[in-house]
Amino acid sequence: MNSNEARGAVEAVWRMESARIVGALARYTGDFSLAEDLAQEALAEALVSWSVNGVPGQPAAWLLTTGRRRAIDTFRRRAALDDRYAVLARDLSDEPGADELFNEEAIDDDVLALMFTACHPVLSRESRIALTLRVVGGLGSDEIAKAFLVPVATIQARITRAKKTLAAANVPFAVPEAHELDERLSSVLQVIYLIFTEGSYASGDDWIRTGLTDEARRLARMMVRLKPEPEVFGLLSLLELTSARFPARNDDDGRPVLLEDQDRRRWDSSAIRRGRAALARAVAAGRGLGAYGLQASIAECHAIAPTAKDTDWSRIVVLYEALGRLAPSPVVELNHAVAVAMASGPAAGLELVDAISAGGKLAGSHMLPTVRGELLSRLGRSEEARTALQEALALCGSSAERMVLEGKIRELQ
Repeated sequence: MNSNEARGAVEAVWRMESARIVGALARYTGDFSLAEDLAQEALAEALVSWSVNGVPGQPAAWLLTTGRRRAIDTFRRRAALDDRYAVLARDLSDEPGADELFNEEAIDDDVLALMFTACHPVLSRESRIALTLRVVGGLGSDEIAKAFLVPVATIQARITRAKKTLAAANVPFAVPEAHELDERLSSVLQVIYLIFTEGSYASGDDWIRTGLTDEARRLARMMVRLKPEPEVFGLLSLLELTSARFPARNDDDGRPVLLEDQDRRRWDSSAIRRGRAALARAVAAGRGLGAYGLQASIAECHAIAPTAKDTDWSRIVVLYEALGRLAPSPVVELNHAVAVAMASGPAAGLELVDAISAGGKLAGSHMLPTVRGELLSRLGRSEEARTALQEALALCGSSAERMVLEGKIRELQ
């Protein structure tokens, strides 16, 4: 096997098994930061060994064995400075083989603890995202940097800073206690949603970054297995139903296509079925839907409508009202205004949009003048619409969205 083949094999195993490997090493060393370093050292050793000897029969176990051996070596080197490390090295040496580390009863707890550690509220949002994609998603620093359009050094610094922050705060590698669980679960779900949002409404030149959206869905499915709570099902449903529309979001020339103009025959019916099934699980719990579940219900309204005209906008208005009470934000208010415009006419929607604008909300965002321009256009107020859309164009940073805005301005001219 040549070095390129070995690298491909290492990357594939790491992508699938990173959470289990780092989680098991963290459980045995009691040190999250060290566990991630040990796993990276094992990967480096695999690149050399596998290119010479081929991929072992149980590659994940091979990586885990190597990581565990390096942990023992690390503690032995530190033993001269601190007697505690000598005890740790002896205790680890007495542990069963690496195949025992993948104890099925402990794996789920390991991965769950890993998710909660990587998404700990003590970390900044950017650090939580980078660390989660690295240790749970198995992405390399170069992949994360490419996805977020930042230098590799920036991502590496975020990950290093995150691990130092966790160590300084003495964050234990463990599933939170019951009284902390809801708060910390919210942080985990938020990180997964942020990863998906960055991929589905990319901030750079790409309209959709499927690498990020696929990874977010994979993490959401993992969370459903580990923590089958209604809001976790709600998040998975939202991601599935939203991604179902991706195949129709670009035309054959790569130009963006808005929701109402999309060819719904191109939507992913399998993703719609998965999304609706997950939403049904959230509803069946009988506790009322959370913010993700309500958004998933809105996405379902779009998914089941044969055409844009058949969309149940009255139900969407009610759902946005509920979402606004549960998780109020200017963006929810703006989306509610759009739904009102579709259900009751553009004049009713414009009144709500102007109220949002008068309150100073979403100042500096292209979203509000975009919606305002569209509603003015539908009311036949072309000159005002053009002015609003030009304002939106000046504020918009996404080349894909700018293309849509430029097309609308040309139509008005």
